[in-house]
Amino acid sequence: MRVMNMTKAISKTQLFLAIVLTALLLAPAVFAAAPGITGPNFNLTARAEYVTQPDGSAIYSWGYGCVGTPAFAPSAITNAFCTNMQVPGPTLIVTQGQTVTVNLTNNLPVAAGNTSILFPGFNVTSSTGAGTQRGLLTQEAIPGGTVSYTFTATTPGTRAYYSGTQGDLQMEMGLYGAIIVLPSTIPTECTSGIHTSNAAAQANWGESNFRLAAAAYNHPGACYDREYLFQFSEIDPRIHTEALKQSTRTCTGCMTVATEPYVPAYFMINGRSMPDDMDPNYAPQFPHQPYNGNPHMHPGELVLLRIIGQGRWQHPFHEHGNHVRVLARDGNLILSTTSPTDPNLAGPLLFTTTTTPGLAIDGIYYWTGRGLNWDPYGHNPASADPMAKLPCTPDANGYNTGNPTAINYFEWCQDHNKPLQTTPTGDVAGGGPATLPDPNIFANGPWYGGSPYLGPNATVRAVGSTGTTPPSGTVANSPTDEAGFAFMWHSHNEREITTNNIFPGGMLMMMLVDSREFVINESN
Repeated sequence: MRVMNMTKAISKTQLFLAIVLTALLLAPAVFAAAPGITGPNFNLTARAEYVTQPDGSAIYSWGYGCVGTPAFAPSAITNAFCTNMQVPGPTLIVTQGQTVTVNLTNNLPVAAGNTSILFPGFNVTSSTGAGTQRGLLTQEAIPGGTVSYTFTATTPGTRAYYSGTQGDLQMEMGLYGAIIVLPSTIPTECTSGIHTSNAAAQANWGESNFRLAAAAYNHPGACYDREYLFQFSEIDPRIHTEALKQSTRTCTGCMTVATEPYVPAYFMINGRSMPDDMDPNYAPQFPHQPYNGNPHMHPGELVLLRIIGQGRWQHPFHEHGNHVRVLARDGNLILSTTSPTDPNLAGPLLFTTTTTPGLAIDGIYYWTGRGLNWDPYGHNPASADPMAKLPCTPDANGYNTGNPTAINYFEWCQDHNKPLQTTPTGDVAGGGPATLPDPNIFANGPWYGGSPYLGPNATVRAVGSTGTTPPSGTVANSPTDEAGFAFMWHSHNEREITTNNIFPGGMLMMMLVDSREFVINESN
């Protein structure tokens, strides 16, 4: 590489670190979940409002919203709301076997014409009569009219719903959402054993249960301890601007907006772009974008990812820290052909979860520290601090699971007391294979402890009173507060981690892994 090009590469790297660090410093420590409204009966409206972007733009959009005040889930989130329009639409949460009815009223501009909803994967019947009209794919609501859709939630899993009318325009404008069907029965494996221990560990530190269920499917391989819903989409502002210009026409269904060429400038997770997706669920500054994207976990937890491609492009989304084990696609479990009851389902491990338009994926992500080849808790048997001398008793799988109240619950015991640094500060043991870099070029922020160790106590012990790598508390928060590992989750299409061509933005968020003493509060 030429010297000039090398200099440019270094400059870009430094700029990248500086911008990401700034974003982390400014973002509050809030968390995602899979929030939505519960059925089996839903009253929705389709109408126009504006959604915002981090560059200050207010984008004219269409979306589904609530009529009246529905019931919300999970119940631990107490500040939920559902306005008359949101992007994505309200997440519809039902239980397998229920008869589901969705009443849709068309309050879009008259010039937009009819609208509708499709529920792929279900046998749907729709009402006919006044206020409706037969479309190419389903019964539609005419301007001011209402149409009803009824179906049985036959199988569990995550699926998309979206407009079945002029999809190239109406889905682009924001008429899409998710439906989650919870299993009617939960395997006993999901309410016993390690999952019971994980629940006990969470309760010990005062955490609430934000899961919608203990399993995604009626299968022992579908157990989980925490869950998140991510819907990926994009916006071409030219299309939205043209729709706004024509929205005041008084002629019915006369809107003619060219949807090609398609040049999106905004790339969204749950209707928001980074860093807005790290603000709370139901943040008042986003009345029409209530869902965030900011996953959070403790080591050893199985995290269910519900992922849907809601746009026109395929988005190769990469979850750093580990691969994702796919459980199902569009509500269809990927079973072993030789043993359908095998708890080890046959779905692939994915380096990126490719969000194909219209496709829903259920997958499991986990992180334990196994494979790091050092003790991420910074234990040292010679330390005067009792927390530095916690034992690690391996279970049959090699993890410390005997005491759910321990800070190092689910530690990988093979690396217990194994140091990382050759010349450590504080009272962390020495002799390891690595030396930490100069703190002046070492990125750290409010979710990073200034050391390669989990937890505030380990951070303080690793740094010490005369340490050269400062804990994050010297910048943004107390060093005895959150100090974990931050894994960047982002699209592998580089343009999609920009907002209107400015980096960082778009489809980017952080998975935050903390030791047990940090309480994950998903009620925001």
